[in-house]
Amino acid sequence: MTQRVAFVTGAMGGLGTSICQELAKAGHKVVAAYHPEFDKPDEWTKEMAAAGFKDFICVSGDISSFDSCAAMVAEAEAKAGPIDILVNNAGITRDRMFAKMELSQWDAVIATNLTSLFNMTKQVSAKMAERGWGRIINISSLNGVKGQAGQTNYSAAKAGVIGFSKALAAELAAKGVTVNVIAPGYVATKMVMAIKPEVLQGIIDGVPMKRLAKPEEIGGACAYLASDLAGFMTGATMNINGGLYYQ
Repeated sequence: MTQRVAFVTGAMGGLGTSICQELAKAGHKVVAAYHPEFDKPDEWTKEMAAAGFKDFICVSGDISSFDSCAAMVAEAEAKAGPIDILVNNAGITRDRMFAKMELSQWDAVIATNLTSLFNMTKQVSAKMAERGWGRIINISSLNGVKGQAGQTNYSAAKAGVIGFSKALAAELAAKGVTVNVIAPGYVATKMVMAIKPEVLQGIIDGVPMKRLAKPEEIGGACAYLASDLAGFMTGATMNINGGLYYQ
């Protein structure tokens, strides 16, 4: 199997960590991108090494900044080589009912969750097309598919991820580059598991499968979309939500 270089944004969060691990298990060289203000790379790399993942390459930057994304990709390519697989995973929430939502909350979520796709993908897509092979995997959300009260900013951004991906998939389909979306439902990350037990149980009760997704189930889907076996799949959205919502 040819070893590919995979670049993952939001790599040090619960979902990002699993994506990095599953891509590494599939034999890829993984570049883990993190935000220097919010992540703790030393702790994360020690934790990963203890779990048997000792070869992650870490780069820092702000995905809401085009220039920062360019610098991260340049550093990644200098350390690992051309990027074959891009996973746009990083995201934030600034939840509030729309009547009370502030412009700063709207702008922050749109910049980080949607504009970042332009900022990151612009750095690598043309090069992928020139080489005739590439995988772009964008992480949306259940709430980008169905909407959610209190999340007009987040739902709009994550719905935009799907539209962006469909359009770009059409542009790159003949170039050997696929563009796909994963829209997870509720995932058992550390952040979700820290929710008050009674609230968490209410969430689980609403899922037809009566459980949360395992992070590795989302990571495994990324590994599949990054593989040669997924070469005929593009412009698609994988809804992984335990039957909570059907598109």
